[in-house]
Amino acid sequence: MGEEKLVLPPGFEFDPTDEELVVNYLYRRAVNLPCYPNIIPHLDIYAAEPWDLHEKAFWSKNEWYFFSGMKQNRATRKGFWKEVGLSDAIFTSNGDEVGMKNYLVFWCDGVQTNWIMEEYHLLTNNSTSEMGQNQQDLKEWVVCRVREEKLVDFGEKIISDGDEGVELSYLDEVFFSMDDDQDEITFPSYI
Repeated sequence: MGEEKLVLPPGFEFDPTDEELVVNYLYRRAVNLPCYPNIIPHLDIYAAEPWDLHEKAFWSKNEWYFFSGMKQNRATRKGFWKEVGLSDAIFTSNGDEVGMKNYLVFWCDGVQTNWIMEEYHLLTNNSTSEMGQNQQDLKEWVVCRVREEKLVDFGEKIISDGDEGVELSYLDEVFFSMDDDQDEITFPSYI
């Protein structure tokens, strides 16, 4: 966030829901409305490596937040952000769909890293154009939430240090229950 450090009120904790990120921050940024507190900076994520976000993005609860212009090329100097093919619709408490969340993983030197990004997009519809808002303006912005996780297997489940009550697969339970001194592995027989 540059040289200027933002001082927040005592007890302030930034832990927004998906709806709050889209409605209270991203939408207001896209239509040039003021937002208080104005804590999420604009950052060209594609010019910064994820481990360099600490001094550039807003940090809260081990997550970095920033606005960025929407680009198709997600390459940085040392790697690239790759979509994992998962997306979630963002709904308001009234049930209206207002946005979309895409998941990306950072790849460096051909290897998947532990850096995960949630990229939030506004949903454009006819009501926004009727209000006079150019739909292209709404599509130009995204808000991103980035964190580093300890990954076990992204294909099955993301398991981080903060997860409690992580469920083990059947094979994990078998391997953990094995005695290291045991010469022979026996599996339960089902008759």
